[in-house]
Amino acid sequence: MKATAIAIRPPTAAGESPAVTPELLASVLARYSRSNKGISAILASVDPSDPDASVDAIFRFVDYGHASIAGMTGGIAVAIDGLSMFLAYKIFEIAQLCDGQESSTRYIKMDKSGVPAPEEVGIPSNCVKRWESFTVRAFEVYREVYDMLDDKVRRNPEIIALPKGIDEKVVDRIRKNYALDRARYLIPFASKTNAAYVMTARVWADTLRRLDSLPLQEAGLCAALVRSELDKFVPRMTRHSFRSPAGESQARQLLAYSVNEIKKNGVCIDNIIDEVYLEVANDRPAFLPDLQMMPDAFAGKENRYSEAGTSVRRATVRAAWNNMAIAELRDLNRHRSGYRFSPLCPKGFYIPADVKHPMIGELLNEYKSTVESLASQENGSETYVYALLLGTQVAFEHSTHLDKFIYEIELRTGLGAHFRYAEHLSKASAILEEKMPGISRFVQEGNAEPEF
Repeated sequence: MKATAIAIRPPTAAGESPAVTPELLASVLARYSRSNKGISAILASVDPSDPDASVDAIFRFVDYGHASIAGMTGGIAVAIDGLSMFLAYKIFEIAQLCDGQESSTRYIKMDKSGVPAPEEVGIPSNCVKRWESFTVRAFEVYREVYDMLDDKVRRNPEIIALPKGIDEKVVDRIRKNYALDRARYLIPFASKTNAAYVMTARVWADTLRRLDSLPLQEAGLCAALVRSELDKFVPRMTRHSFRSPAGESQARQLLAYSVNEIKKNGVCIDNIIDEVYLEVANDRPAFLPDLQMMPDAFAGKENRYSEAGTSVRRATVRAAWNNMAIAELRDLNRHRSGYRFSPLCPKGFYIPADVKHPMIGELLNEYKSTVESLASQENGSETYVYALLLGTQVAFEHSTHLDKFIYEIELRTGLGAHFRYAEHLSKASAILEEKMPGISRFVQEGNAEPEF
């Protein structure tokens, strides 16, 4: 695993603008909030040849204890090579205010070389052979399924709804998407990926503190590597990024819940039928009623990026799915708004109906026994997460505001969206119409495919 923090250089057009380090920016703005001299006067007191001394000088006058100071560093970008898909997911779950991207299974064909060594992720020694055999087998079946689907759509191009007159390169991309999107459910969650995150020092410190609190050695190593990179940018602020008793307690409780559920109920490998929960909180205080009718809240709407009115933005939505495959969870978990939650407890297994392979049944039995074996360990039971596949179905909840949820519906059903996203969000959209009759007229729900 490797972490690399990336500095931003001012563009040529900003050559005359002040340039500061992230910590100096935070300290200068902190001083600015406690002064009426103006920003130019405060910047004039900074020694550009020794920014660290200027930071220390300002911090002597400004109380650093307030977390809002760390929020003024600007976005610090860190790219992490070679972390597991699980850990990439977990960082996005923890850092609900970050921006970022992860390597896509839609553009990258993966193989067994991407599986970490068992000691990297702490697989108990008595489970190593079983785990290694299982992950190798998973990738073998994944590749065979991909090749089968790719050949199928080459021979039967009518399977995908191709727009007329599109370039042959686009046709090839859509065909690959068809195969990659349906084969990916067999990819191990432990597979290595690359992910980039952009956060302020405040969010980074909270993220690393919670990451460091996880009882997983990969998480501790990642926190240490990222912290080392951040020390180059915000050395005074990383002291707030170490594990905490509360963080350790909450992390262990969440993992223990899933481990105990696996011990009690085992691992189901059947496709669980969709169940969608959605509630809208739209009550108003008598002294602050709605200022507009629903149609007025969508006046002038052109697409999902258009601004919604206050009557929509004030309503809150809590949506949950009982059977979100991890393949979809990886992306839905990246929506920045609101709070996303899943205990990552396996409830079933999703394979698209058009994916047939004689080895899938045997692989799923091997998956089931591997997860159950890891969860039964006295030490290291939490490593069961590294035996999950992207087809593992888990319960997932997202609470947010109504305008953001409508954006999510439109994005995940829009042109180019993965077919399974569209199924999940279309069902949630139907329930939203039941809760708020007439709102579907203003929701630009799409048909997802063809998949660009």
